[in-house]
Amino acid sequence: MRSQRLAWLAMFVAMTVVGAAIKIPAVIGSIALDSFPALLAAALLGGPAGAAVGGAGHLLSALIGGMPLGPLHVLIAFEMAFLAFAFSLLYKSGKRWQAALLFILGNSFAAPLPFLFLLNKAFYLSLVPSLLIGSIFNAVIAVLVIPRLSGIAEQLANRGRTSQ
Repeated sequence: MRSQRLAWLAMFVAMTVVGAAIKIPAVIGSIALDSFPALLAAALLGGPAGAAVGGAGHLLSALIGGMPLGPLHVLIAFEMAFLAFAFSLLYKSGKRWQAALLFILGNSFAAPLPFLFLLNKAFYLSLVPSLLIGSIFNAVIAVLVIPRLSGIAEQLANRGRTSQ
């Protein structure tokens, strides 16, 4: 069972790499589809798994993008991990669209707040529109795909329990 869970985590992290490579041009940099695998992992495997995929996924996405913010990407990885964990809590309690809204608002407005103080207001304001669009894309994809994958995840979990 542990190896199966580890395989799922590896698959979701790999999906972040693929999502990071899919770039949609934006005001600053580009929008990547690297967050929705963390949301999938959070809903299907739980908050800690989603947090791990979210943090690792952001670092991989930043690495593919050339690490434009340097070590500040570690801070962003922790923020992504927290948002994936919070998404899991709401999603598992049946509040699917509230979980998506929390992720969208948190990733678009709250997560970039440190840059308001570390860099400047103009940088923060230029990030928000791109993050908002990217967050909407990632959250909507996740909320639409999770119910379709949850049946597969349950079947695999049940198969793993019966084989033990």
